[in-house]
Amino acid sequence: MDKEKVAEILVEIGVLLELKGENPFKTRAYANAARTLEGLQEPLETLVAEKRLGAVKGIGAALEEKITELVETGALGYYEKLKSSIPPGLIEMLQVPGLGPKKIRALNQGLGVDSIPLLEAACQAGRVAALAGFGEKTQTNLLEGMARLRTYASKHMLSRALAAAEPLLEELRQHPDVIRCSTAGSLRRFKEVVGDIDLLASSSQPAGVISFFVSQPGILKVTAQGETKASVILAGGVQCDLRVVSDAEFPFALAYFTGSKEHNIVMRQRAIQRGLRLNEYGLFQSQEETRDPALRVACLTEEDIFAKLDLVYVPPELREDHGEFSAAEKNALPRLVEWTDLRGALHNHSEWSDGHGTLREIAEHMEGLGLEYWAITDHSRASFQANGLDAQRVRAQMAEIQQLNAAISGRGGDFRLLTGSEVDILKEGLDFDDDLLAEMDVVVASLHVPSSSEAENTRRLIRAAENPWVHMLGHLTGRLLLEREPYPVNIHAVLDACAETGTWVELNCNPRRFDLDWRHWPYAKSRGVKCVINPDAHRNEHAGFLRLGAGIARKSWLEKGDVINALPLKSLLNQLKHKRAKKGSVKAI
Repeated sequence: MDKEKVAEILVEIGVLLELKGENPFKTRAYANAARTLEGLQEPLETLVAEKRLGAVKGIGAALEEKITELVETGALGYYEKLKSSIPPGLIEMLQVPGLGPKKIRALNQGLGVDSIPLLEAACQAGRVAALAGFGEKTQTNLLEGMARLRTYASKHMLSRALAAAEPLLEELRQHPDVIRCSTAGSLRRFKEVVGDIDLLASSSQPAGVISFFVSQPGILKVTAQGETKASVILAGGVQCDLRVVSDAEFPFALAYFTGSKEHNIVMRQRAIQRGLRLNEYGLFQSQEETRDPALRVACLTEEDIFAKLDLVYVPPELREDHGEFSAAEKNALPRLVEWTDLRGALHNHSEWSDGHGTLREIAEHMEGLGLEYWAITDHSRASFQANGLDAQRVRAQMAEIQQLNAAISGRGGDFRLLTGSEVDILKEGLDFDDDLLAEMDVVVASLHVPSSSEAENTRRLIRAAENPWVHMLGHLTGRLLLEREPYPVNIHAVLDACAETGTWVELNCNPRRFDLDWRHWPYAKSRGVKCVINPDAHRNEHAGFLRLGAGIARKSWLEKGDVINALPLKSLLNQLKHKRAKKGSVKAI
């Protein structure tokens, strides 16, 4: 078992112990041990094999024994016994937004609540509001959280679906009877949230491919299996469907099952207007619906289908009936950004605040990935829960970054860490004064504690955009997918302000955010607002979010020229200075 999984289990043990009411020092020991493992300077496996784990500060004999068991066997008897000692309903209640172990324990002890249905009943009866430490507002929030949980129960984040689909797809590619294969559905269209995974393959031996598919590791349950289709449940509860078609049918099935429904309706209408019929089996020279292969128009690829309907090829990400047809008729579709266009990122965290890497570790990792730059924008002082930096710590961090950059340059390296901050947008201004912001390479302004008022949130964001030292607004709507709705804000008004002041807007590509939403970027682009695709990285591996962000940017109709961090370092530095030379402002609303 790798370090990240071990740390995850240690954190979960701490939560379970808190549910049981164990000594808080004991519960915190597991969380502290998890952080210690994440910060190790050498492989955990090496420390275990050489029996040196006990020498690491914060890892006592009991923890050393448990961690060793996890690393060597991939399981932990203590963990399994602990889980089995707690009613499953209490563990499920942890899924309810705003409900942690302490509150769950209080609900269980005070009201006998030990499941989500019982919690909902207690809230509806007003019993939760009457419980000490809760109140009407908490009760209302819990009811809203449970309603969202029901809504999102069958939904999955794009990142989880991709992680589940790609190994299966790779196995299918290796199968000798598979000719072609691909993802389809909302996953192929790169929707931020998907209902299930659709896979498509072509073969002359479909039954064998289906049998191979349902035997893959990671499949928890086979819910349906036929000659040409199978449905399975994967780890995490994601449903995955595989269809196997003939290779002649493959491009038509791929287009059909990719969707969207609205896009497909227009495609079928275009076929009918040309005396043809289009369905999942083919494009047919027929006035009626048919599957007759003799009438099928030969199309080897999806590109051929679009050409037969007098369209240039529409990339899957754009197939939402959001203007792609008029653009495709005119050969005016954008040349969409690729993830390989990205040269770095401008919103990231280190262990100075709530990240998990030293500055040196981050620099070495990002340079090793071939990136040109990486901004360190740790939280400002108002984000005390994230160990936000005060002015003194900011300046100390900048000095360390300068030393690291000098060392990199001294050995002939071109990579550069950029100094910066994710500065909180407070009620009456920014968390740092302009003199400090002026010393930084990059300033991201983010609203972390919004108002319930749309007008107030909009006013605060516009005021931040008007500040000449602010380069970009971070995660503009504050949404957390499948967890928290966007806070109220007049997005067009904020984008108009950004257009007038030259302020960039972040596409936060943490898979829990993807904020700003892809549906708003065409308007931003029309106003000349530039995008910055940022992973909001808290660990080195979060650099991989850039690939996801590029996919969402493609869905947003963005080109390389729309994305600031597609610029090489020299050009980026010039652009960072340009905003500060521009003194334009707009009237706050």
